[in-house]
Amino acid sequence: MQEIENAIADVRPRRVVVVGQGYVGLPLAVRAAEAGHRVVGYDVDADRIKRLMIGESYVEDISDSRLQPLLASGAYRPSADTSDCADFDVAVISVPTPLRDGIPDLTHVEDAARLLGRHLSRGATVVLESTTYPGTTEELVAPLLERASGLTAGADFRLGYSPERIDPGNDTWTLENTPKVVSGVDAASRAAVHHFYASFVETVVPVADCRVAELTKLLENTFRHVNIALVNELAVFAHDLGVDIWAAIDAAATKPFGYMPFTPGPGVGGHCLPIDPSYLSWRVRRTLGHTIRFVELANDVNNRMPDHVVQRVTAGLNERKTPVNGARILLLGLAYKANTGDIRESPARRITELLTALGADVQAADPHIPDDPSPFGIAASQRIEVTPEHLKASDAVILLADHDAFDYSAIAAHAPYVLDCRRRLTGAQIEAL
Repeated sequence: MQEIENAIADVRPRRVVVVGQGYVGLPLAVRAAEAGHRVVGYDVDADRIKRLMIGESYVEDISDSRLQPLLASGAYRPSADTSDCADFDVAVISVPTPLRDGIPDLTHVEDAARLLGRHLSRGATVVLESTTYPGTTEELVAPLLERASGLTAGADFRLGYSPERIDPGNDTWTLENTPKVVSGVDAASRAAVHHFYASFVETVVPVADCRVAELTKLLENTFRHVNIALVNELAVFAHDLGVDIWAAIDAAATKPFGYMPFTPGPGVGGHCLPIDPSYLSWRVRRTLGHTIRFVELANDVNNRMPDHVVQRVTAGLNERKTPVNGARILLLGLAYKANTGDIRESPARRITELLTALGADVQAADPHIPDDPSPFGIAASQRIEVTPEHLKASDAVILLADHDAFDYSAIAAHAPYVLDCRRRLTGAQIEAL
């Protein structure tokens, strides 16, 4: 406790390096710069850095108008030059941690640790934010930093883990007001990490050690993954039984205790749900020789939802005496969630592939995603505006991501048949998932 109090008492601005300037790293770098730190945003993607250097943000949570003053003042400096990572007080690793054939791929974390290790000095602090399995900070990152620097974690430099909680497109819960879990390999490290985040986050939640913090992130996402899978499976069978799953969810949500509403959808996307729980499952299987059956089952259910969407649309077209082969099908929203351009692991990819394989003429509309490069093989000529004419010309419309920018009254008025995967529409020609 005394270490935390002493660290918080030291309020001087730090020289910060944030490795990775994506959906997690860029908001973190910008917020730290706004709080008075001098921040280098490092990324290996030279095109990303070029855009940032001219004040053009590719992350919707960070506007150009928010980015440009920080560039002008020098508080934030994007770079693809490794030498700009030198002489840091605090460094944060916020790089992707994908799955490769079901196995965690920590290549980006390893590369970042080696890079920072070459520039690590006594008294500096390194924080891992990338989602991973329990033990990564101490078993993987610490040895890499130590080998590259010749220093010892805890004794010579501070090291900790703080799970990211970025929710793209969420204007209510932002980096600033979402409680931040922090940890360290020892008390002094935890205090240093606590102090850094307390300089720009309203609430900091210290936990006992890095493994607890690493598991916290996986617990949060596994909880959502499993419950979404539950309601997705119920939605499939409720439809077959002729029961309105959405009405049942509304009714259950009136219970003030023991229930939390989750809603069905066309599948899960982003990094958190399709990938993060598998990190925990892999770690348990490799270390303990067991499987987390709930995670495996949730993966199976959620991965099959795009196929269910295509089956429902095919059946809906058949009822209207229209074969899916040759049908013009308009997908509304290619992102994995509303009000964001994030297409990572989006179920729209699988749905597009299945419909195309069946011979459908697939078109798409998503105001948050640029036409170039074409997502999921959907050419620019297949990207259209949601006009009454285009709606009327479609044999089926599938609402996948319910962006606020869509005119739902126009969709309900002009589309001849809609499969609504997000429960935003009503009408005689509209089916809810």
